[in-house]
Amino acid sequence: MTHYPAPVALGTDQARIRLHELTVIDVRTPAEYASGHLPGALNIPLDHIRRALPEIRQAAERGDVLVVCASGARSENACKLLAEQGITTATLAGGTGAWAAEGHELHTPAACDTRAGWSMERQVRFTAGALVLLGVALGAFVHPALLLISAGVAGGLVFSALTNTCGMAAVLGKLPHNRPRAADLNAALAALRSR
Repeated sequence: MTHYPAPVALGTDQARIRLHELTVIDVRTPAEYASGHLPGALNIPLDHIRRALPEIRQAAERGDVLVVCASGARSENACKLLAEQGITTATLAGGTGAWAAEGHELHTPAACDTRAGWSMERQVRFTAGALVLLGVALGAFVHPALLLISAGVAGGLVFSALTNTCGMAAVLGKLPHNRPRAADLNAALAALRSR
């Protein structure tokens, strides 16, 4: 088994100072990206990173690539995936949440282009909570065995915390409102090629 080094994490001040020289890839969903992203960031959702490998490799050969997400977890996973392909990248420590908390500017698309929605973390919390409530209600009023729905969600949350992954986010990311339009993804890939 090949071991790849942990991704380099840039602090928000480091990233802000170097932003003009970095290629920034935002791996959040299009809805999250539309709610505010680093200036100049290109949106390539995490589940489309493999499709973008040639373009990301070219960008990394021309200069440093910074991968960002909401908190840093998804971007760290993307950096690991890219490292497995021999592409060196860095992640933004704390993600766009830390960037905004430090008072740095986030860009949002023009109002007519915005498909703003809930962050992935908020979608996961809502879905997990709704499933737990559903399991409790069905267990109380239909059949006690249906309490296993709630237990399954709880187990999934524990597993998610222990592994720093989120299966529910992966499933939710496939919903239509979280999917990039083909034209948006193609535009991001074309922008990567031209940098």
